Amino acid sequence: MTAFPKSSALMQRATDFLGSEYAILCGAMSWVSERNLVAAISNGGGFGVIACGAMTPELLDAEIAGTKTLTDKPFGVNLITMHPMLFDLIDVCAKHGIGHVVLAGGIPPKGSVEAIKAFGAKVLVFAPTLALAKKLLRSGADALVIEGMEAGGHIGPVATSVLAQEFLPSLKEDHLVFVAGGIGRGEAIAGYLEMGAAGVQLGTRFACASESIAHPAFKQAFFRANAREAIASVQVDPRLPVIPVRALKNKGTEEFTAKQREVAQMLDDGKVDMAAAQLEIEHFWAGALRRAVIDGDVESGSIMAGQSVGMVKEEEPAAQIIQSLMQECEAALGRRERIEE
Repeated sequence: MTAFPKSSALMQRATDFLGSEYAILCGAMSWVSERNLVAAISNGGGFGVIACGAMTPELLDAEIAGTKTLTDKPFGVNLITMHPMLFDLIDVCAKHGIGHVVLAGGIPPKGSVEAIKAFGAKVLVFAPTLALAKKLLRSGADALVIEGMEAGGHIGPVATSVLAQEFLPSLKEDHLVFVAGGIGRGEAIAGYLEMGAAGVQLGTRFACASESIAHPAFKQAFFRANAREAIASVQVDPRLPVIPVRALKNKGTEEFTAKQREVAQMLDDGKVDMAAAQLEIEHFWAGALRRAVIDGDVESGSIMAGQSVGMVKEEEPAAQIIQSLMQECEAALGRRERIEE
């Protein structure tokens, strides 16, 4: 008998799909979602996901192997679609028999979904519009993540609650949809499950888990912050379509504006093409995020955080965070059931 019967019943399809106890995915946060946090989340009943980010195939190989020494529970790998060595990274996942691969950061390139499914893994994708979601699901994707603008890191322009209302009614019967962005408590999880979500994804709530290797200064910045301090980056030049990033406001956010101007000038001067320009921006983010997470430079580093950052008040073990979320979710579902009676 499960401790959370109502929640578990609504999560059943997703837990069968993931092989985890609870349908709580950890959002892939570069430098943060590495072996220690990923293993802790999977061991705690959730589903940890390694953030490959800008890793080389050799680094990903070592990260997966390291994670396997810390957990025997299922976990996934998040790959960025614009990574120049995407197919080599897919080969690394195949070598390790990874069961779930999340493709993020754009439309999966031709052949990538097929390459993942060829070794028996399930494919999770992101889609900003319902039409694209349907197309990706027809093209072989096994599950969908819809992520609202409240999330941390790279974001789209639409709020989670609106995406859920738009996507879930037409997809919930036949497809698995995970809802992400701005989720900090179990009551929100209960709401999305009742709307037809198969499960949820949280990043910000896990960033300061005890097992997270993020620098103490990075964690302190989270504890001090409130929702309105997690702001989206501004696009400087319309010719340079930069995906906005949500992070805590600091000197680093201003430096990014300057970086965009510099890259736009390089485009003007013909020094780079658009693909190279966008990679230049991504490398900026990877470096700025590393400075904040690993080195603790919370002044000029990028403190990527979602608007739920105001609900992160202290370091807690990942398993405890998951239990709290499940208790809140179960209590909320129970209250609604009593009202209906």
